[in-house]
Amino acid sequence: MLAFAPLHDAVGAAGSALSWLTTLLEPLAGGAATAVAIVVLTVAVRLLISPLTLAQVRGERRREALAPEVRELQRRYADDPARLQGELFALYRANGANPVSGCLPVLLQAPVLLVMYRLFTTAEGGTGLLDERLAGVPLGQHLGDGLGGAAVPLFGVLLVVLLALAWWTSRRIRRAAAATGTVAGAPTQGPGAAVLGRLLPLLPYATVLVALVLPLAAVIYLVTTTAWSALEQAVLRRPRPESAGGIDRH
Repeated sequence: MLAFAPLHDAVGAAGSALSWLTTLLEPLAGGAATAVAIVVLTVAVRLLISPLTLAQVRGERRREALAPEVRELQRRYADDPARLQGELFALYRANGANPVSGCLPVLLQAPVLLVMYRLFTTAEGGTGLLDERLAGVPLGQHLGDGLGGAAVPLFGVLLVVLLALAWWTSRRIRRAAAATGTVAGAPTQGPGAAVLGRLLPLLPYATVLVALVLPLAAVIYLVTTTAWSALEQAVLRRPRPESAGGIDRH
């Protein structure tokens, strides 16, 4: 049990924060106060990791600016995949374009999703959140628990929103790969590269599959954080005039 002490503490802290937010929002949101509190807490988490998202976008812009050099390296080392990968990473490192920086925001959200799952599937937080509902549906209900009453339209709307966001994100990944000549910093030539290029644009759809096994509260979190990511990308990745100084290093 000692090994899970940090998780237990995190669940307790998140439960207390959600209970406080629910009490604060109840005069405005009524019976939906806990669901609204989950949305507010999710936004707070995303604001905390927003500096990492900014770094991710800067890295993508740098890789886009390096696309001509990447294509030249791919032409020069087409018959030597190992040398090609080494040259690509050296190029990115020299220009401050970390090819794996985009993974950090996603990795940091995974523990939050785990905490949300435990809050609404166990009594670990000790806050009574398992009794909370949205439109009459318990926030701890899973799709596998049955789809009577309001559960059908509620889960249906959330899953459709996730599916639409996954489609938008997948399209953005394909466009970014086309612009940079790489997928997440990996070479588009060499063993496994073709498989990787086909697989990564499909990963956003994993959020829909994950939602199928999560309680309603965690699905609300997943929809909120995915929508926030899409909004961030729409704002931060909007077209802008080319800077006179070449590659943006800030």
